[in-house]
Amino acid sequence: MTADKQHAHALLDRVPADQMIAAVRFLEFLLLAPVDRALATAPLEDEEIGEEEEAAVARSKEWFKHHEGIPFEQVVVDLGFTMEQIRDHRPDEERDPAA
Repeated sequence: MTADKQHAHALLDRVPADQMIAAVRFLEFLLLAPVDRALATAPLEDEEIGEEEEAAVARSKEWFKHHEGIPFEQVVVDLGFTMEQIRDHRPDEERDPAA
């Protein structure tokens, strides 16, 4: 075990019982995927929604009252992809400009 890991264990052993849940939550936070961590720490939306946006949302809700949505898997197929390609996509990787 590395010295840092031993130190972390020693610190965890010293956390008072009433603060253990906070320590566990923090460790769980550290283990989140980068996107999940960014979402968890993103500021709350504080921009007001304008009339045009409100109307667009209302139209969308009305449309879904009368129509069935398209499953994501079907959209993927319609666009010529497979779900494996979507799951394996890495946005940080360089894209082939010839593709």
